[in-house]
Amino acid sequence: MRLSGADITIKLLERQGVEVIAGIPGGSNLPLYDSLYKSSIKHILTRHEQGAAFIAQGIARSTGSAAVCFATSGPGATNLLTAIADAKLDSVPIIAITGQVPSSLIGTDAFQEVDTYGLTIPITKHNFFIHSVDELFRIIPEAFKVATSGRPGPVVIDIPKDIQMEEFEFDNWPIIEAENVINEFDEQLIEQAAEMINKSEKPLLYIGGGIISSNASNILGEFARKNSIPVTTTLMALGSFPEDDSLYLGMLGMHGARYTNILFSEADLILALGVRFDDRATGNVAKFCPNAKIIHIDIDKAEIDKIKKSYLSIQGDICSILDKMITLINDDKRAHWISEVEKKKQENPFLLPNSSDCFHPINIIKNVSKLVNKDTIITTDVGQHQMWTAQVYPFKFPRTFLTSGGLGTMGFGLPAAIGAAIANPNKKIVCFSGDGSFLMNIQELATLADLDLDVKVIILNNGHLGLVRQQQEILYNEHYIASKFITNPDFSVISQGFGIESYSLEKNTNPAKLLYAALNTKGPCVINVPINSCENVLPIVPPGCGNLEMIGGE
Repeated sequence: MRLSGADITIKLLERQGVEVIAGIPGGSNLPLYDSLYKSSIKHILTRHEQGAAFIAQGIARSTGSAAVCFATSGPGATNLLTAIADAKLDSVPIIAITGQVPSSLIGTDAFQEVDTYGLTIPITKHNFFIHSVDELFRIIPEAFKVATSGRPGPVVIDIPKDIQMEEFEFDNWPIIEAENVINEFDEQLIEQAAEMINKSEKPLLYIGGGIISSNASNILGEFARKNSIPVTTTLMALGSFPEDDSLYLGMLGMHGARYTNILFSEADLILALGVRFDDRATGNVAKFCPNAKIIHIDIDKAEIDKIKKSYLSIQGDICSILDKMITLINDDKRAHWISEVEKKKQENPFLLPNSSDCFHPINIIKNVSKLVNKDTIITTDVGQHQMWTAQVYPFKFPRTFLTSGGLGTMGFGLPAAIGAAIANPNKKIVCFSGDGSFLMNIQELATLADLDLDVKVIILNNGHLGLVRQQQEILYNEHYIASKFITNPDFSVISQGFGIESYSLEKNTNPAKLLYAALNTKGPCVINVPINSCENVLPIVPPGCGNLEMIGGE
């Protein structure tokens, strides 16, 4: 066979099972697009490269499989950087394939030349620069393996234009072998951990996104119920344990329930599974769980003891470790501890707004949850609406909550929702956004209109950068600057301009009825919901404080 580097690249992607690629063509990746013209792979033309990478994230986060995006050299590649960094911090397997100027022009400051390889070293799990056509046969399969094995993460492949165009003679395609995953771990450490659990009087499970990445939600549920261990999650683990389970304590940390943070101060054992002890969860780490021994289990050795010293640590796949450990722990009802947990819940309840306030953001989110199926996929942007959603939306299943956790990227919600809808055509997708976040990637409404997906965007509109305004109120003596929008558009009119059905609950006499109609009409729509600009996310742990130093929510 004799094929060009571009043809080889596309064929290798087909052989990896890739069905959809989001991206934008340009001079340095047009050979790839010319080959894609002949391919069975569907291409999604986004309106910004960041949107393409977040669409890939929506696919990857909702399925667990690696997803692919394309960009050209120069500004095309740099427009991907934010979304690649976002994927790195949240351990999301995406593969970004970028075109590069011809090899002979590299280092000459050629038109649209940028060092994509150098720029992406700190924000990828691994990256590759292609020096010759024959490297494609090894590197593309390896990229998928790297992106999805161990702790998942993003991979970048930068391919010069001349290599895309060069023809290459070869006899056989590489054989794609199923990865033989060897789940090695120290069984003696598992026995020690089980003994600590059995002897513990006040254990808590502290669950992170690693539970979802390792598909360990089911075994986690069995494990927690067998030994009656209450469960709390980070933002990234929401959905890994059912919200309606009596053992569930909700989210901990900066915007967690007061009783959750109090219980961490009283626990004698913390089982930290697939977490990285980030500051939003722990608060001042020196003050975090002061009376507890910590068992830390994670697939990434670099995370163990990086921030919080553990009493016992086990490196390995969480699902396999729990599967072994569950046979060693006692069937225990823990009546005294569970009774104490319930007492703390009653003494320090999470305060909900008056149900008659139909425009309170928490009531909007709770009402939406009652109008859609329990397995509806929820995406958010970043800000107050994200935290309200995390606090009260009743997630029951893993991979139904897609949000930007580590990087906190505004503009994530809409393109991620598009990706989730592409990968889950039989599910409704709801994106909660804020007016500030939505404007960051509003151009992807055109992509949504192209695809006519069942995506509902709910804008909780307060005319502000809400979380910035809140912090200025609470932490900066009400010195409000650059947090209120002087001009805020009519999102209904803009949506209609993109060909998207739109609704506004403002001045509507029956907002509940309108919300029901909007959510239950097939196809994409944008729903504008005015909310009080002074509404705050409470409780809140001020930066630098311990989790017991919460403000509000009493």
